[in-house]
Amino acid sequence: MDKCLYEGYVQILNEELLPAMGCTEPISVAYAAALSRDTLGAMPEKVIISVSGNILKNVKSVVVPNTGGMKGVICAAATGIVAGEADKKLEVISNVTPNDQERINSYLKSAKFSVEQSHNGCIFDISVKVFNGNDSAVVRIAGHHTNVVLIEKNGKDVVNLHYDKDEPACCADRKLLSVDKIINFANEVKIADVEALITRQINYNSAIAEEGLKNDYGARVGKVLLKSFGDGVHNRAKATASAGSDARMNGCSLPVVIVSGSGNQGMTASLPVIVYAKHLGVSREALIRALVVSDLITIHLKTGIGRLSAYCGAVSAGCGAGAGVCYLHGGGIEEVSKTIVNALAINSGVICDGAKSSCAGKIASAVEAGLLGFEMCRNGSGFCGGDGILEDCVESTIDNVGDIARIGMRETDEEIIRLMIKNASK
Repeated sequence: MDKCLYEGYVQILNEELLPAMGCTEPISVAYAAALSRDTLGAMPEKVIISVSGNILKNVKSVVVPNTGGMKGVICAAATGIVAGEADKKLEVISNVTPNDQERINSYLKSAKFSVEQSHNGCIFDISVKVFNGNDSAVVRIAGHHTNVVLIEKNGKDVVNLHYDKDEPACCADRKLLSVDKIINFANEVKIADVEALITRQINYNSAIAEEGLKNDYGARVGKVLLKSFGDGVHNRAKATASAGSDARMNGCSLPVVIVSGSGNQGMTASLPVIVYAKHLGVSREALIRALVVSDLITIHLKTGIGRLSAYCGAVSAGCGAGAGVCYLHGGGIEEVSKTIVNALAINSGVICDGAKSSCAGKIASAVEAGLLGFEMCRNGSGFCGGDGILEDCVESTIDNVGDIARIGMRETDEEIIRLMIKNASK
């Protein structure tokens, strides 16, 4: 494999497989808020938070960890200001204590907060402006969860980076990705180059899934699946991924390893593959290579869609999981391509109406589509180019899905956000 391409794929994995504690959108708000407090150099008396509609959507209904069950933009910002450690980035509130929770509750009563929606065309946009006496500070994050583009103190720039909403915010070019090259990379990658990343993904995501199956979080989708449909590997793969989401969406403080900026996608891409690897008794190396396939396929599918949209990201991760399971069974470029096309034909178009308990149900549906896509391929069955949005080439089909999600569902996204804001005001 070309050296530059190989190094680019390794860099993509390093940029994507990050640890995060809690749903990444409220955590990004907390991160911006902690940075703004540090820049101000004092506890803010007044806080103005401006976020894009997609951030509002993903923060509204999900529990912020270590807060005693609180939700929302103001809670996330207050937690970051009172107890956040900005150097931990997406684990910014991982060390919040019960004593800190009391301080957060008191601070919410004493400080003045306001939240407004930004309309600058940037889908991922967070700005936190804080005041203490005559001093002020501003922190802006744009493009993705840790991409700080502005830090300002008393009107003077500390950091001011060029950011174009139409340009990718990550370093490695995601356009390098294609299904055939991903399979070739998985076959050739030196395990030492990815082992630490993938091992952390296995350990973190398995732990939170176990927590979700052990205890009663949210709607208990994972537990209901096992109780209702048994412990076969197919159902266990769905239940395990759903249980991780059950826990994470409902305040569990265990960290996960994210993919495409999302813990739900990180768990969906990894946990079904881990379950199948244990069932098949494959080697550790085989599992690592299969997870490389699943992670990179998920990232590839999400690249044309964008970090946040009206299109549920679990669908892409479910396709990734199906591709990873196919690879575990010896599938190559042709089989993985057919699995992806089948899965996209089944489940494309599921809406994203924010992070919350029902994400676990959507994950179950996404994993089912990925696994059915693989089983169809294995049984010599599949959907053909020309059926609906499908084309003969897997890359063209992926492009079509990206266009539908990014362009075609733009008005859908606006309507979802409008409905959620309207309901929040009731």
